[in-house]
Amino acid sequence: MANLSRFVWLSFRMKQQLAAESSEVLSITQFHTCLFVLIGIPGLEDLHIWISIPICSMYIVAVVGNVFLIFLIMTEHSLHEPMYLFLSMLALADVLLSTATAPKMLAVIWFHSMDISFGSCVSQMFLIHFIFVTESAILLAMAFDRYVAICYPLRYTTILTSSVIGKIGIAAVVRSFIICFPFIFLVHRLMFCGRNVIPHSYCEHMGIARLACDDISVNIIYGLTVALLSTGLDIVFIIMSYTMILCTVFQIPSWAARFKALNTCGSHICIILMFYAPAFFSFFAHRFGIETIPHHIHILVANFYVVVPPMLNPIIYGMKTKQIQDRVILLFSSISTCY
Repeated sequence: MANLSRFVWLSFRMKQQLAAESSEVLSITQFHTCLFVLIGIPGLEDLHIWISIPICSMYIVAVVGNVFLIFLIMTEHSLHEPMYLFLSMLALADVLLSTATAPKMLAVIWFHSMDISFGSCVSQMFLIHFIFVTESAILLAMAFDRYVAICYPLRYTTILTSSVIGKIGIAAVVRSFIICFPFIFLVHRLMFCGRNVIPHSYCEHMGIARLACDDISVNIIYGLTVALLSTGLDIVFIIMSYTMILCTVFQIPSWAARFKALNTCGSHICIILMFYAPAFFSFFAHRFGIETIPHHIHILVANFYVVVPPMLNPIIYGMKTKQIQDRVILLFSSISTCY
């Protein structure tokens, strides 16, 4: 009788344990269909409205400026040169990057629309990383364009043909997709136990991964590998390109010719600095500066990063490129004569 009672008790305990494990698995599985909560800039909630004003203004300028730049380059045959075609690719990427992030940021601040589904959050994460890697590849292509234009001016049009430019653009997109697509699987493999508050204004890889209740070492390692072997190598090749450009320029005997050659690189160098400096600050601060850099500073820089470079890129090229200035003046002159 005692053995029978013990058997019944053990059976009951096993059923309880299996039920608890099934409930836990179900809750973890169902969490993927639940909502994440974006809280904006933690620690600066009282300043959210004031911060949203420059973000909204810069987003509008970024979209209008880059769309106008794309329209100008596509409609003006004289601007169908490699440098401007690469610039139109960069402008398109800027529009996509700011549009993938700024509207949700403003919705969080203005309308307290903080909820975002797991699928939407992962999609936004993929878009942000995909566009970032694509922009890095485009900046490398623009550095190669300047290298060919200055070091091999007589072969410029034969090396950078329309076909070659199109293949470079396709290669940049394909490379970015191959690099960033694994982020989706790395996030989907994680188990989430109920934490769903993201202390950010938009979704990015490590922000999601840190909510998981299991090991995220693979996510950290892959993120570092992508940063070093994609954008890191892009920076190395850009530096190599400009080193060879400088060696060629300083062999030119005329100071006026040297200045003219370097001036054609000025806009690109400014854009490179604006693109990589805050991006790598945000990247390394998120992984190594958690204890030393205030979290609201990191989030603030990340928020402005997605609108400031896209806003300034068309302004910088418009101010420093005479061909674009001339076409803008001609376009507005023709519009004014119509009225």
